[in-house]
Amino acid sequence: MRIERARIGYERGGLFEPATYAAMFLYGARLSEWIGAAAPAATLVAADDLLLRLRAVKTSHEVSRIRTACQIAAQAFQNGKGLICAGLRETEVAVRFGAPLSTVGTGYQGIERAGGFTFCMSGPNSAHAHGAYARSRARPIALGDLVLVHCNSYADGFWTDITRTYCLGDGDRRQWALFTAVLAASAAAIGTIRPGARARQVDHAARDILSTQGFGDQFKHSTGHGVGFAAINHNAPPRLHPCSEDILEAGMVFNVEPAIYIDGYGGLRHCTMVAVTPTGAEVLTPFQSSFEHLRVA
Repeated sequence: MRIERARIGYERGGLFEPATYAAMFLYGARLSEWIGAAAPAATLVAADDLLLRLRAVKTSHEVSRIRTACQIAAQAFQNGKGLICAGLRETEVAVRFGAPLSTVGTGYQGIERAGGFTFCMSGPNSAHAHGAYARSRARPIALGDLVLVHCNSYADGFWTDITRTYCLGDGDRRQWALFTAVLAASAAAIGTIRPGARARQVDHAARDILSTQGFGDQFKHSTGHGVGFAAINHNAPPRLHPCSEDILEAGMVFNVEPAIYIDGYGGLRHCTMVAVTPTGAEVLTPFQSSFEHLRVA
């Protein structure tokens, strides 16, 4: 449809979006106007691709700060696992995992601000954790449930993206098969990470394991995306996606999150933070990465 001689209204100025504090200010379309006013003789050039690349490859200092943010989250997860019990609501589980992020974080030398978002989805609810607006609900968790806990935490502006799924109880054969497949997919994906590898190769490694184990159709998103400068940005390179053209470089930090979601039953996602080193991969979140460590007796 072609529109002629129309007046179309749009938001040209800055705007506010909800954030962890109260709101965040987005400069929007006025940014170019302000830069032009400050440097009237300068020529403005769109630098989106350049800035995207700069954000994708972190400096050693930035990787170090992300590593610290992961260490803080690890303590919160270790603490949270010990507090899971039948009868708690998903919302209560999320609070128990999230509350230590700020207190543990500010106990680290040099860290001034720490905190984050956590949510819990259990039983049949966890089967929907792959979609938009994943959230904790008032459902009480029960013995035999899969309990998926997701965390986007930060330390002085550097973010993590971590998920662990717990089995409340001894676990049955079906749950053992799910954990075996997802953890094997994670290991296979991480094993392919090195400078020069294509991001889609990492995705293929995880997806091939899940397909071989009969869960290919239940893996409903890409294997990962860049992490570090935002809570969640699924488009941040490198994108571990079947069609990705991204090539891995030393300094890149991203998540590896193979998963299985079975409608009406439950979902299991294991999301690990990884940094690319000159020789391979550094796993930044090595905790709770076996069935025994993810089982809550």
